[in-house]
Amino acid sequence: MRKRLLRLRKRYTVQQRRKVRIIRRATRHPAVAVPIVTILILILLSVVGIVLVSGGKPKLKDTGTHVVIVTHDDVEQNIPTRERTVGDVLGRASIAVHEGDVVEPDVSTEVVSDNFRVNVYRAVPVTIVDGGKKLFAYTAAKTPRSIVKQTGIEVYPEDRLDLLPASNFLVEGSIGERVVIQRATQVNLNLYGTQLNLRTQAKTVEELLKEKNIKLSQGDTVQPVAATPLKPNDQVFVLRQGIKIEFAEEEIPMPRQIVEDANLSFGTQVLRQQGTTGKRLVTYQVDQNTGERKVIQSVTVVEAVPNIVARGKAVQIPNDKQAVMAAAGISSGNYPYVDFIMSHEAGWCPTKLQGQVGYCPPYAPVSIPSSLGYGIGQATPGSKMAAFGADWKTNVVTQLRWASSYATGRYGSWAAAYEHWQTHHNW
Repeated sequence: MRKRLLRLRKRYTVQQRRKVRIIRRATRHPAVAVPIVTILILILLSVVGIVLVSGGKPKLKDTGTHVVIVTHDDVEQNIPTRERTVGDVLGRASIAVHEGDVVEPDVSTEVVSDNFRVNVYRAVPVTIVDGGKKLFAYTAAKTPRSIVKQTGIEVYPEDRLDLLPASNFLVEGSIGERVVIQRATQVNLNLYGTQLNLRTQAKTVEELLKEKNIKLSQGDTVQPVAATPLKPNDQVFVLRQGIKIEFAEEEIPMPRQIVEDANLSFGTQVLRQQGTTGKRLVTYQVDQNTGERKVIQSVTVVEAVPNIVARGKAVQIPNDKQAVMAAAGISSGNYPYVDFIMSHEAGWCPTKLQGQVGYCPPYAPVSIPSSLGYGIGQATPGSKMAAFGADWKTNVVTQLRWASSYATGRYGSWAAAYEHWQTHHNW
């Protein structure tokens, strides 16, 4: 048996050596060696060609697909998608939105950047206390006025709304949070002969005059007296004898409040509360000899309600975009501004003409009209980018160098260019 195993092992070794000799002879033969060498050379030339064409610069990945980060029901999903709007993304992912739910940003918002954040806030029970009335509703609105508006209850700017936690269900009879409405009192103020219908939180005539910034001068009289308690539809008179009075109505601009939100993508803005403008009445005393007018009162007739806007802070830029921005000499502090503008101008597509939507063309157009924007920054005409490189039609780094020069030359900085885009939706 042992001798047989030795003979088999020797035979196997001889066969293996014979195969090696055959392969060596074959590779020395021109008919085999030439194709192998040719293939290797072609592969090498292809690699070199790619490097030369791209200038050795980093390239972008496919711009047609975006990753959308959707947070809902205590779950965070990363969804690769080609859908155009937030609503389409949610529909394709079978994420239902029910009555009272809030989606930020709105379902009509276009998805133009990578790692775009979408938050679905589910409606929760809220009790609205309006005097002796209680209304139960489901809502995901963020401010007391937005909650009440969603339920259809009418409130006035002078009404006070407080959002309070429900601390004792048995005592308060409330489920979840409570919105307590403290209604303003409607009164009629006759200011130097002009009738004004006002709403106020004041309890007395004196408090009303102070709240409305009515300052009494010598010769002014007030009826009823300052200490009189106010009741709905009371009449209050502020009179001055022997002078000529003129009035002018002015609009009080709507205040704007910004709330920074780390759960929204950088550049995203969401309206949390719809504001309204106010109204004031300015009273002038007129000199009958010179015609000169002097302001004696400025009364707020209707208070302005602030517009509350949530602004996204989350920055999550893919590595390929960071690489091309770095190659273009853009500092990392400007990456969020650059990413926002390039995403909204052409979706980071270096071969896109103005007006083209959807996919990113794989090649530059044969003809680039001078009247249309072109490239990731939509340069108009596109040929102005030629000063930054002969490969301006296709190279994203070359195009970014032009864009950086344009941003700093026209607006002073990338941050200023971003602010302009937010206001005007162009740059």
